[in-house]
Amino acid sequence: MACNSTPLLSPPTTTTISPINHHTLQPLFLTKPTSTHSRKLTTKLQVSSSPTNKPTTPITSRQPPPQKPNAETIFFDGGAHYGDLITNLLLGFTLVWLPLTLAAVSRALYLRYRFTNLRVSVISGLTGEDRSDFSYSVIKDVQVVPRFIGEWGDIVITLKDGTKVDLRSVPKFREIAKYCLSMKEKNSKGLDQSGPKGF
Repeated sequence: MACNSTPLLSPPTTTTISPINHHTLQPLFLTKPTSTHSRKLTTKLQVSSSPTNKPTTPITSRQPPPQKPNAETIFFDGGAHYGDLITNLLLGFTLVWLPLTLAAVSRALYLRYRFTNLRVSVISGLTGEDRSDFSYSVIKDVQVVPRFIGEWGDIVITLKDGTKVDLRSVPKFREIAKYCLSMKEKNSKGLDQSGPKGF
């Protein structure tokens, strides 16, 4: 009995062909640098990205802009010492001391001293409408008179024209007097250096 054998066939395979997108295809020669300029940039980037290289210029933080040389800075700004007012109020119960008590009250309420690096200002009046200013270059001499065991004192400033400015009951009067003298010397040196020079 003859057996008819047929060869076993593998199941048919199906292949799918995806459409070709012509926009994604690029020629091989376009991926290479086309000019020497791009090649140099690539080399610089590789060198600068090396971990062993250190920046040659230090990183500096932002600094605030320098102040103008003519900017006015306040050294002292205030009125008469409060101890002067308290002492005169206690002594004001006597009729003899009453005028001095009224003067101390008016100083405490209406008088203000201001010392800056450019000038001395004496401000008085109810709203500060009375004001006299003078620079340190016109000062001739500065003297102090201590009051009440040196807690406060008077400053007498003599100007070059002979005018005397009497500042009463000034707190920190010694420091303010030294500051006035130092600014006077500083202004006088500046005037000598900026003045005309002879042969």
